[in-house]
Amino acid sequence: QVQLVESGGGLVTPGGSLRLSCAASGSIFRINTMGWYRQAPGRLRELVADITSSGSTNYADSVKGQFTISRDNAKNTVYLQMNSLKPEDTAVYYCTADIKSTSMFYFRSYWGQGTQVTVSS
Repeated sequence: QVQLVESGGGLVTPGGSLRLSCAASGSIFRINTMGWYRQAPGRLRELVADITSSGSTNYADSVKGQFTISRDNAKNTVYLQMNSLKPEDTAVYYCTADIKSTSMFYFRSYWGQGTQVTVSS
């Protein structure tokens, strides 16, 4: 089985920073794109950023210049550095990864359980 476990969420004041981590574990053969989505109350889940296995990145317009996504392929881990946080960044943040497990012939998307980020004074 494959599992994604997120960490690093919490409460932060406006202007502060947080770093989210998401580690993939289990019977992993290969990981392609990894990314972060977020869902605020009453809103649809939206892409925040993603990164390919070769390091190419893609960001939502709302977080460009504010958030940075990175990954450590040796650790099967993706990170999201969030700076200058605003109350509108408050959401549950979900990690996702396209993974081919050792028991499958194709890639499928896996999701973490989500981590709450609250930006409030």
